[in-house]
Amino acid sequence: MIYCVIPRELEDELYDKMVEYYKDNPHVTVIVDRREGDDRRKGREYGGKRLIRDRRRARAPGTFPDTDPPENA
Repeated sequence: MIYCVIPRELEDELYDKMVEYYKDNPHVTVIVDRREGDDRRKGREYGGKRLIRDRRRARAPGTFPDTDPPENA
């Protein structure tokens, strides 16, 4: 699905034109952006930057024997 997003300020001018333009393409839906308020992604006072964690399994605790071959072999 592809969304053709029309800014609210241009809805009267563009919405009907874009619906007509994409009427034969079933993969495109024309919508109007109705979001209000400030962009919450910027200027957050809490949380700070996103925490990126390593999700791999932790290594087994302890020490491991040397894996070098014996010298007399």
